[in-house]
Amino acid sequence: MSLSPTPFSPAFLHGTKADLKIGDLIEVGYASNFLKETTLSWVYFTSTLDAAIWGAELAAGEGRERVYLVEATDPYEDDPNLTDKKFQGNPTRSYRSRKPLKVIAEVLHWQGHSPEQIQNMRQGLERLRQLGSDVIID
Repeated sequence: MSLSPTPFSPAFLHGTKADLKIGDLIEVGYASNFLKETTLSWVYFTSTLDAAIWGAELAAGEGRERVYLVEATDPYEDDPNLTDKKFQGNPTRSYRSRKPLKVIAEVLHWQGHSPEQIQNMRQGLERLRQLGSDVIID
């Protein structure tokens, strides 16, 4: 099901280590934050602050962890990487689009996960890599 932005669309967030400015576009064709060797044909975003924080904390790179408020510029759909196969429905309210996301603002004050939680998540992702299950449905 493809969804389109409306005047009453939910707020969307994108977690990353990229240093972006208001008005910048997050576009397809860049390396994944999670699989460096993979160039993605979708941009990914969420409606939950927790999922965006995980995106920032787990993103590749050396930059500061950032969470941006973004606007979908065209239709979007549920992210199949986190829906149906892993979680029935879309409890993480995760989405993707082939069209750019426009940076509206940076969320400056947020509480990250504990070092233990991040380490556990990284270990889980490493286990998936070792099993060859770290595939992004792109």
